[in-house]
Parts: sequence; structure tokens; C-alpha cells
Amino acid sequence: MKIQRPKLPKQLESIKLQDADISDHAEFRQAQCSDEELSYITASKVMCDQMIFRNISFRDVSLQHAELTDVIFEQCDLSNVDLTEAIIHRAQFRQCKIMGMDMTAATMRNIAFVECAGDYATFRFADMKQVSYQETSLEKSDFYHAKFNKVGFDNCKIDQSQFSGASLKGIDLSTADFHNLGVTLEDLQGCIISPSQAILFTKIFGLVVKD
Repeated sequence: MKIQRPKLPKQLESIKLQDADISDHAEFRQAQCSDEELSYITASKVMCDQMIFRNISFRDVSLQHAELTDVIFEQCDLSNVDLTEAIIHRAQFRQCKIMGMDMTAATMRNIAFVECAGDYATFRFADMKQVSYQETSLEKSDFYHAKFNKVGFDNCKIDQSQFSGASLKGIDLSTADFHNLGVTLEDLQGCIISPSQAILFTKIFGLVVKD
């Protein structure tokens, strides 16, 4: 799957988020920041454009309706961050903690999650197009009624995740690791799975295979 990479200038100004005014409608452009800890900040409709965040802790930060374009998060802690109804375009999350992160009803375009820890993350009703999850743990995560268009789960752990109401047509789960999923037969129509996973689904739905 081809994911558009974030478009960044060759040079970015270094800033300190702790010195910035992170409030409603705040805007951050063409900058990079690293090695900071933020917590319990609440702001709506924050905009970040052409930004790099390295080793930043955003634990329990609420950024509902945020707009993130051309951003990179490297080794950041976004545990329990609230990005409800965010609009995110051309973003990369590399080796980040996104456990419990809430992206309910987010619009997600050209996003790569690489080697992230994202158990218990929420993507309910999210609209995803060109989104790649690579070697990422998403166990017990929630994709209820999410909309998938060219979404990949490559070598991901998705055990006990909820996919009810999310059509998996054309989605390749063949390399994903799971023992149980919250999913219906209708959701699975057209999903790509491995032979061993086919056997798992017969058990999930209580089917009996007769020799």
C-alpha cells in the first residue's frame, strides 16, 4: 500500500511546547520539538502543520477536533490522548505509545502507525483511507463501525478487538495475530485471511467442520 509521506521543509525551527500557549484554536507550523512532558491539557481545534514531535509525552491530553497535517510523532507517549473528531492527513506515528488513544469519528488520510503500542485504542466511527498499521499492537481496540478504504494490518496484534459494523471487504488480515475478534459474518465478506485464520473463524462462529 502506498502511503503519502508527510511533506516537510528541509529546516524546522525548534520550539518548546511547555512555553507555548496550547489553547483553543492554537496554531503550530513548521517546527520541531523534543524531550518534553505535557499532561492534562485540554484544547479544541488546535492545528499543527509540518511538525515533528520526538520523545514527547502527551499523556491524558485532550485535543478534540484537532487538525494535523504533515506531522511525524517519533517515540512519543500518546496514551489516553483524546483526538475525537480530529482531521489527520499525511502523518506518521513511529514507535509510539498510543494505548487508550481516542480517535472516535476521526478523519484519517495517509497515516502510518509503525511499531506502536496501541492496545485499548478507540477508532469508533473513524473514516480511514490509505492507513497502514505495521507491526503494531492493537489488542482489545475498538473499530466499531469504522469505515475502511485501503487500510492494512501488517503483522499486527489485534486479538479481542471490536470490528462490528466495520466492513472488512478487501482488508488483508492474513498476517495479523488474533484468537478472537468482535466481528459478524457480514463484516467479514470479502476479507482476506490465512487458512489457519479460517479455522479460527469456524470456532468463533460455532461452526462444526465435518470430515
